Amino acid sequence: MSPSVLVVTVTYNSADTIRPFLDSLAEAGHADEVIAVDNASTEAEEVGELVRAAGHRFVELDRNAGYGGGVRAAVEAASTAPDYILVANPDVVFAPGALDALVAAGEQEPGAGSLGPKILEADGRIYPSARRLPSLRTGVAHALFGRIWPGNPWTVKYRAERETETRRDAGWLSGACLLLRASAYRDVDGFDTGYFMYFEDVDLGDRLGRAGWRNVYVPEAVVTHTGAHSTSRARRAMEKAHHDSAYRYLSRRYSAWYFAPLRLAIQLGLWGRLWWVSR
Repeated sequence: MSPSVLVVTVTYNSADTIRPFLDSLAEAGHADEVIAVDNASTEAEEVGELVRAAGHRFVELDRNAGYGGGVRAAVEAASTAPDYILVANPDVVFAPGALDALVAAGEQEPGAGSLGPKILEADGRIYPSARRLPSLRTGVAHALFGRIWPGNPWTVKYRAERETETRRDAGWLSGACLLLRASAYRDVDGFDTGYFMYFEDVDLGDRLGRAGWRNVYVPEAVVTHTGAHSTSRARRAMEKAHHDSAYRYLSRRYSAWYFAPLRLAIQLGLWGRLWWVSR
């Protein structure tokens, strides 16, 4: 029997992107159930009409639960217990067969807890979506130099920018489009809903690895991420969410009492970086 697949997307003012998402999903492969969860956005009614018209389920939350919270709500609303859960942003467009390619890779790689496709940006460039887990050194250097010196060696190493054409293991995979083995998802209790936005995929990849699962990059599956349309409308708030999530992730990795001075230094550094990028 073919594995069963649940497709989940979390929408927020996504009326302009959900139709291309759904249209391309129909050509991407077999899905047993598709659920869209809206995080209490002003376009929920319009998005709901489009989702239902395509024959899929729509769940409207009464508050913004964040990305991980929206995914959790969708999984809990599923009518069946799937073998795989595809989590994707609503501004993703699937190449034909992309979903089937990810599921096939999952069947070929039984130790894979998560599998991620090659993600193209709107201009056709490859987005480095399969990265190493950030160490303190590479994380700090990437944060300091990533925007002003994109080709710096720490950013290039962390993003694994030259490793985009072959199937391989990664430290974590972008949550913009991610196939999760349902048993692995349950094993680590899914996304940590303490992350409102950003770093929930880094944290998930880290916890999957610690639990003995692999994060596998599958470049034969291709999607295009057209852009963070909803977050661009509230850039300052999203920058703050990004820095808050970075601190949550790093402070939990260095949680021992003797790392207290390091956690303080990280927090001060992130506050300074937030001020600088938000000027």
